[in-house]
Amino acid sequence: MKLSNRAESLKPSATLAITSKAKQLKAEGVDVIGFGAGEPDFATPPKIVEAAIESLKAGETHYTPVGGSPALKEAIVKFIKREYGIDYSAAEVTASCGAKHTLYNIFMAILDEGDEVVIPSPYWVSYPEQVALVGGVPVIAEVGEEEDFLLTPEILEAAITPKTKAIVINSPSNPSGAMLDGERLAAIAKVIEGRDILVISDDIYHKLVYEGEFASILTAAPSLKDKVIIVNGVSKTYAMTGWRIGFAAGPKEIISAMEKIQGQSTSNPTSFAQKGAVEAMVGDQTCVADMVEIFKKRRKLLVDGLNEIDKVSCQMPTGAFYAFPSIAGYFGAKFGGKVMKDSMDIAAFLLEEAKVAVVPGTPFGAPTNMRLSYATSEKNIIDGVKRIKEAFAKLEF
Repeated sequence: MKLSNRAESLKPSATLAITSKAKQLKAEGVDVIGFGAGEPDFATPPKIVEAAIESLKAGETHYTPVGGSPALKEAIVKFIKREYGIDYSAAEVTASCGAKHTLYNIFMAILDEGDEVVIPSPYWVSYPEQVALVGGVPVIAEVGEEEDFLLTPEILEAAITPKTKAIVINSPSNPSGAMLDGERLAAIAKVIEGRDILVISDDIYHKLVYEGEFASILTAAPSLKDKVIIVNGVSKTYAMTGWRIGFAAGPKEIISAMEKIQGQSTSNPTSFAQKGAVEAMVGDQTCVADMVEIFKKRRKLLVDGLNEIDKVSCQMPTGAFYAFPSIAGYFGAKFGGKVMKDSMDIAAFLLEEAKVAVVPGTPFGAPTNMRLSYATSEKNIIDGVKRIKEAFAKLEF
């Protein structure tokens, strides 16, 4: 059977593939240390779990409105007011089956064939794939280590064309952990002002910040409210990746279109998961601060360890839970007759020789880097870095 061109052109998620491979090896009894997972390794806080259980016991197992129950929309409105200081109405917010689904609905709602979306690199692997999947054109704005992985107004300006429909901002970033401050966001906003361009602000890591304070493009430039779509969710902040609740806040017309699209695909997010999300967003936030402190310690342990490895350099990430070291110093090295040409080769080598799973930077638009998640134990970090160091020592030039 001939599959659609759309299906055949779509690349599988590199992060999910690495995580799946590591889990498969572990199931086979192989001692693999995984740095691939983009999810907290903590259990969902008990009060959130209890809220969902109570919802199940109360028989709340049926359809809700497509964009979420009134209670969930109210919680989203309160959450955004508390976290951003911005007022939205219930008609300006919607919930979906995870922030990834939210993003897909946005691209479906705003893009026609040939419309361009500016995506700064390194980027989360799904942005360009989702844009292309709905007929849009991903335009990659190259942002390297020399810019500290931070988008500049000049780079953005150079990427914009008459076909530009939107720009994606992901801060703190997956995969680099870099975070744009208010001053930089205000400068970026000036490039957007006066142009018919939307800003998709993916803030899924906004609570996982270790230095400074999170800034939104809307807090930097409130006048852009009718051009900005905020994307967020409960997955990363509250260790709820499997619950699949994401949400968007933005112009009423776009939100309405997203709900119409969702009504013909998934319908509502899971009913009882919505109750857990309400508790997460409006309940006690102590659990978040506790997780951030643990991540902060792990961050230093991992980055310091990586920087002690010969020919490896790693910037200290400001947010999220990823380290994104450069491993270009090993390109051209050989092992068993195999030449390390890029991060894909390095990742395969580390999995085979060191039994360490990392995600190559190539699918993120950064072939000289690799991504390691520190959403794992301190013991795994120490042992994993040791294995990487020993494996790299075996490479020959």
